[in-house]
Amino acid sequence: MSLPSQDEGSPSVERASLLSSEALAKEDAGPKGAPPNTNAVNAGSERERRERKGSTPGALRLLVHGATGRLGKVIVEVAQTQAGLAIKGATRQDPVDKLISSADVVLDVTAPAATITVARLCSENQIPLVVGTTGHTQEQIKALRLVSERCPVLLAPNFSLGVNLLFWMAKTAAAKLGKDFDVEIVELHHRLKKDAPSGTAKRLAELIAAARELSYEKNARHGREGLVGERPVDEIGVHAVRGGDIIGEHTVLFAGLGERLELTHKASSRETFARGAIQAARWIVGRRPGLYEMRDVLGLGEE
Repeated sequence: MSLPSQDEGSPSVERASLLSSEALAKEDAGPKGAPPNTNAVNAGSERERRERKGSTPGALRLLVHGATGRLGKVIVEVAQTQAGLAIKGATRQDPVDKLISSADVVLDVTAPAATITVARLCSENQIPLVVGTTGHTQEQIKALRLVSERCPVLLAPNFSLGVNLLFWMAKTAAAKLGKDFDVEIVELHHRLKKDAPSGTAKRLAELIAAARELSYEKNARHGREGLVGERPVDEIGVHAVRGGDIIGEHTVLFAGLGERLELTHKASSRETFARGAIQAARWIVGRRPGLYEMRDVLGLGEE
């Protein structure tokens, strides 16, 4: 994917859960409203092969990697309320490499290092992977890109529909307003969040930088202190606030002379991310190998 954060899961040794949906037999192309699955490659034969291994015919087996984390728990809870979904648990002692062989798709909400471990297993088994974990290094992102050459990978700093629309609006506003408007990004999260800035804030800054032909690495400014001088015109301020139980809030401020525009998204429940995560997992099954984003799932087109 979050700004609400969704990278708050457990380590890879934590409990995992298997979710399955009998309703997916008729919807290989993903959720209602998603683009047609024009990239499906032998999805039917792949499903039949897995069914012969002992799964319920027509069911989609979803392995939640990090099911005991903050978001992972909610994903399990939401799955229990959705028609056609069944849930099966696994203990901490159950190795992921054993569970993954009986899954149709993996959803990772753990920690960066654990993501890479499960991604390599997905690559070896050619199983689709949805990643909601954030805070990856550039080297880890490169590793995920390599994995996506063998199996489909969806990298989402945020699973929320509203946040993904915010991505589009922020990039569009940055391009239209131009350099006469200074850009500052402020994100707020609970006191337990480990990475900063949030994956969503970083993605917002990356999109704004691209719209202005700048570089996130060179132009992002993380906080200010002391006699820093006048603000450079090509600077993108990024500020992280931590406290209490804030699920996630992101504001993009465009400040011009005599006016300013503020785009804000506030999350009040992690269920928003859980529903989006399940939607993404349904959508990616049958897709060709490649690196996907939530905008692909939601049919938002190019940002």
